[in-house]
Amino acid sequence: METSILLPTQRYAAAALFALAIHQSQVHQTQPENTLAPLDEEPIGEGVISDENNASVSEDPQLWVHEKSGLLCPVFRFLEVDDQAWHGLKETAGTSSQVRHHVGAFLTLLSEASDGPSSEKSDKELALTKAVDAMVLSMECLPSSIEEKNGSLEYEIECRKNYSKSETESISDVADENASDESQGETWEKPVEEGTLLSNQRKVTVLYMLLSACVAKNSEDDKRCSQLGKGYDARYRVALRLLATWLGVKWIKLEAMEIMVAFSLTDSEKEEGAEEEKSETPESSWDTWKRGGIIGAAALTGGTLMAISGGLAAPAVAQGLGALAPTLGSLVPAIGASGFAAAASATGSVAGSATVAASFGAAGAGLSGSKMARRIGDIEEFEFKAVGGNHNQGQLAVGILVSGLVFEEEDFIRPWEGHNDNLERYALWWESKNLIASSTAIQDWLTSKIALRLMKEGAMMTVLSTLVAALALPATLVTASDLIDSKWAIAVDRSDKAGKLLAEVLLKGLQGNRPVTLIGFSLGARVIFKCLQCLADAEGNNAGLVERVVLLGAPVSIKDENWEDARKIVAGRFVNAYSTNDWMLGVIFRASLLSQGLAGIQPVDVPGIENVDVTQIIEGHSSYLWATKHILEQLELDYYYPFFRSTFSKPQEEKSL
Repeated sequence: METSILLPTQRYAAAALFALAIHQSQVHQTQPENTLAPLDEEPIGEGVISDENNASVSEDPQLWVHEKSGLLCPVFRFLEVDDQAWHGLKETAGTSSQVRHHVGAFLTLLSEASDGPSSEKSDKELALTKAVDAMVLSMECLPSSIEEKNGSLEYEIECRKNYSKSETESISDVADENASDESQGETWEKPVEEGTLLSNQRKVTVLYMLLSACVAKNSEDDKRCSQLGKGYDARYRVALRLLATWLGVKWIKLEAMEIMVAFSLTDSEKEEGAEEEKSETPESSWDTWKRGGIIGAAALTGGTLMAISGGLAAPAVAQGLGALAPTLGSLVPAIGASGFAAAASATGSVAGSATVAASFGAAGAGLSGSKMARRIGDIEEFEFKAVGGNHNQGQLAVGILVSGLVFEEEDFIRPWEGHNDNLERYALWWESKNLIASSTAIQDWLTSKIALRLMKEGAMMTVLSTLVAALALPATLVTASDLIDSKWAIAVDRSDKAGKLLAEVLLKGLQGNRPVTLIGFSLGARVIFKCLQCLADAEGNNAGLVERVVLLGAPVSIKDENWEDARKIVAGRFVNAYSTNDWMLGVIFRASLLSQGLAGIQPVDVPGIENVDVTQIIEGHSSYLWATKHILEQLELDYYYPFFRSTFSKPQEEKSL
């Protein structure tokens, strides 16, 4: 049976493009805006080595394309690339000075028509494309939670009433009115010119095959495939995102493919178990995965099985997938027709009749069951709450959301509602008693007569320049803020310890070994930063756990912390959103840390950190409660390259507290 409808030369080209994308993704960790140069601006040299000092890939084990990372070997093997070509592909990806030329050449090779009669193979490519389009349609047609959106707007209005003195319009209203003022067709995210040579069907087929290769289990008998465990490495997802950008394929199509391959495992897992019971000589792990193919999403709810719920796709879409199952099964034999039929059944189910094995290895009940059974150190509360409607629907990526300014318990959840993405999202509920005490003490001080007098006199507006210049704060501010110092210090201490616990959760795989996006504001951003530090310090290679990070109003020192190591743990975008008028953060987080700079009020000058100034959106530190979802929408996190869409300039008469 053929492994793919792609010719050997086309599989070679796909493997080469993926290797280039893997290496460029690592380059972009420190040079995120280093896009491919125009073809006519890239010099053509002799050979592939960029300079005399550029060592061979085999001499640098830190490279993602190095054999030690174990990233490329499983992909090459899945695509059945000749073993003799592996070394050359790695060297080309890791040392070439002519990346743009190579990308163009391999795309051209992929565009070539198959030899001989190709109608059957073209039909298969078309069938897969129709299936992906159907899944995209089902995702886009999900009833957007009007109730959740309205609830989010009510929450914003309530928060502004309680914690802001601004008489401005709500951010939601202003954003909606001005959303069309600025074109989104900028120069970013443009496909490579040669990508236009490929048909849409070929692009989808190539990406689907590469995704299949990325989630296939490793061979146990090939020492070159040294990556341990199973799951969907964050670096794979970042590379696929870059490759989709080169091809001009919208990311939602990759997300649709992820859902399809997740559920396609349902039937193959059942067949595998039945055959192993009958067979006295079970096949090798690699052969099993070549047949079973695509691993499913982790069971974050229920421990071992995951059901589809909420009507992921309309019955008509499911019927279409079912009709295409025989063709799709022959396209990727690793899945098989019965696997696609199972996927069709799953997508059409409203009652949740189909289930997918938790092949990512989520321990126990996953994140939703990770509430601490006992006190750990000084941490008394640490658990995850589901947010949004993307649970048990096959998402192969997880979002963990951490609030850090909390006046009421609902503030752990409601700031994250109303933001549409295709992540399976969880809010971290941690140390509510200490966070509420700290936030309330801050708010009480801010509404005191002395604070109001200082604000009226304009003293607060000098805070940022004072901090940046490493000067002492005015004595009146120091004396007044002493009133909240002890509660704040306790909250900071708990956030550091919560960060360590979050790192333990990820290291244990409770997220199901799926790429994780971490987003947090205020002390929640500090929790995430400390988590990254712990992952960097932990044994083993943990670079494949976290895909993206967004820190908003982070009370994290710039020069006293190791931002470089934290950046290396994040495979994709690392955003530091700051506000230059967040004087409240400056006052409460003063003293020695402030003399070294503070991420929440100024840029972090570290290569690879995407600094975003949100001063026009954030009136004061409490604004993050209701403005976070709007900032996330403007960041367009599904884009590969750094981006922030400023669609409006919000009128602002008075500063919030």
